[in-house]
Amino acid sequence: MEVREPVAAAPAVAPPVRARWDRAVPALGWISMAVTLTTVALTAVLDGMTPEAARVATESGLGWEIGLSGVLLAVPGALLLSRAPRNAVSWVVAGTALFWALDGLASSWLTYAVQSDPALPGASTAFWFVQRFGAWLLLGLPLLLLLYPDGRLPTGRWRTVSLVALGCTALLPVLVVTTPADLLDERAGATMPEPYRGLSLDATSLPLPEAVVMPLLRLAFPLSAVGILLPLAVVVHRLRASSGDDRRRMRWLLWAGVVDALVMLGALLFPSTTISLDLALAIGLTGLAVTVGILRPRAVDIDRLLGGTLVYGGLAVGVVVLDLAVLAAAGALMGNRFDERSALVVTLLLVAVVLVPLRAALWRAVRRWVLGQREDPYRVVAGLAERLERTDGPEEQLMAVAGSVAEAFRSPYVGVEVGAPGGRQLLAEHGRRPGAVQSLPIAYRGEHVGRLLLPRDGVRAHLVARDERLLADVVRQAAAAARTTSLAAELQASREQLVTAREEERRRLRRDLHDGLGPSLGAVVLRIDTARNLAASRPEEADRILRMARDDVAAALADVRRLVHDLRPPALDDLGLTGAIRQQAERLLPPGVAVQVTAAADVEPLPAAVEVAGYRIASEALANAARHASARRVAVRLDREDGALVLTVTDDGVGIGPAVPAGVGLVSLRERAAELGGRCVVECPPDGGTVVRAELPVDGGRYG
Repeated sequence: MEVREPVAAAPAVAPPVRARWDRAVPALGWISMAVTLTTVALTAVLDGMTPEAARVATESGLGWEIGLSGVLLAVPGALLLSRAPRNAVSWVVAGTALFWALDGLASSWLTYAVQSDPALPGASTAFWFVQRFGAWLLLGLPLLLLLYPDGRLPTGRWRTVSLVALGCTALLPVLVVTTPADLLDERAGATMPEPYRGLSLDATSLPLPEAVVMPLLRLAFPLSAVGILLPLAVVVHRLRASSGDDRRRMRWLLWAGVVDALVMLGALLFPSTTISLDLALAIGLTGLAVTVGILRPRAVDIDRLLGGTLVYGGLAVGVVVLDLAVLAAAGALMGNRFDERSALVVTLLLVAVVLVPLRAALWRAVRRWVLGQREDPYRVVAGLAERLERTDGPEEQLMAVAGSVAEAFRSPYVGVEVGAPGGRQLLAEHGRRPGAVQSLPIAYRGEHVGRLLLPRDGVRAHLVARDERLLADVVRQAAAAARTTSLAAELQASREQLVTAREEERRRLRRDLHDGLGPSLGAVVLRIDTARNLAASRPEEADRILRMARDDVAAALADVRRLVHDLRPPALDDLGLTGAIRQQAERLLPPGVAVQVTAAADVEPLPAAVEVAGYRIASEALANAARHASARRVAVRLDREDGALVLTVTDDGVGIGPAVPAGVGLVSLRERAAELGGRCVVECPPDGGTVVRAELPVDGGRYG
């Protein structure tokens, strides 16, 4: 056996150090924001001090326009560092903001410094930062795309893709920093402006041979594009694999990409000298989207925002292009016939008369094609109501609901499933069912009656808050239609059961009358005839036969009473419901069991069907208390509430165990109540005993 010396535990310093670090990072974020804003302010001051001639000579622009990107990223960076300091995306955003600000300051100082002869100190450093080190700004976007939203590179083969993307992007900045200036100028096909020629331009250049550098430069530019495309593929992968809040975060990044594309497309359609401002706007919107996506992804319905941006942004671009095309065509056709002012007036009139109505109709058509009718909730609900009015059968109503939801939400598939008697399910489908669906419950008066099936995946499968409210309104009507369908099926089944029960009851009565009462009465007739024949000669025998006939008649009367009792207990007519239940309690319950039967003053009179059902339910409950409960006290209460007879039978017995299955008696209680549209509930309170409560509508109402 090997004996090892115990290893001393490491001092517990990590948690305190981490806690101090977490407290320091938010302050660092706000300091970084302050430095960024101060740097851009100094840049603006330098721009104001620099004459326009100097910018023309150096072929440079305003430095504050470059630093504006840093200003727009400064606040998002500070917020991210203060709220999510351990997320690498926070450092990327804050660092990029400071980088843009320093790049703008270096550009302004370079332009200002080369006015002097010799150039002011720091001019060479500023040149190196702008022309060489500034190329590392290219790495900001791929880093953001690869690290968002959790600050970690993806796992598996996508990590390899991410590292390859970073390598492709980093190649060009490395070459720009290390390649001699003359080779870079030769590759760019440009000459160095005169004010820069006295500067030290190769502070970090390496003596690389032209035969090596030039092929690498030619390769680096297309690889930079690959360094953007690969992170986009990673973003698509994460978007498809994400769910919940992570999916919302990825859609915030997708929204930023859409907005950036629209901004840059606008810059291409309306070229001007403000390209740096357009770039700053795109960068600022990206920072805003990333910040909201990480910190508060549910702050706004991103699905609706993204859909609206795609629809309205695309339409806006299309309308602008259409306007420009019409203006150009009208100007070309009429330019030779009118002077410039008249041609402009005629062109504007044509646009107002022809294009504006066409554009509005196109706008509505595209919006309906993309979003369906969800933008007009009243039309959706009214259209469903109209469809339901035109349909008759249950299946047609379910199809109307499915079709209306599919049309309203432009969904490729909608299914409506409701329960049917016998445990069956009725399913109406619109479209082809996809592999994965999401289920939304359909409830009617608190009772689950079915479910609505929609695709789980796809652009139109994501419901925002407003869509969910509209869908809730539609589902209410779907619930009513589903409930109507269920009730219609139940009604048909009830009719069949009533007919079957009626025929069975007739068969039983026929059998009892034919096989029981009929032969008994026939035997009585024969005995009376026999007694008449023997009365003169054998009076004693005739008297015996008459006594036998009397017994047969008594038995027949007992059969009649049994048949009458099965149809309707006579006690109900003699004593009323309360008295009949009291009599039944005294007959069923053993001696020693205290029984109390009370009734409200307005309970009776009652319909015959309600009286019979109440009597049967009370009798079954009393019989159960006598046979199974071992109760010492039983109370029966009759009330009339909201147009219903409320019958309550309470005992202090052992109750019903949770694992005990419902027997025939308990099932019959519920069935008798349901036959009248009522309900019967059997409960066992925590303090013991059993409570049977039946609600039987007196005026033909229905519960549940």
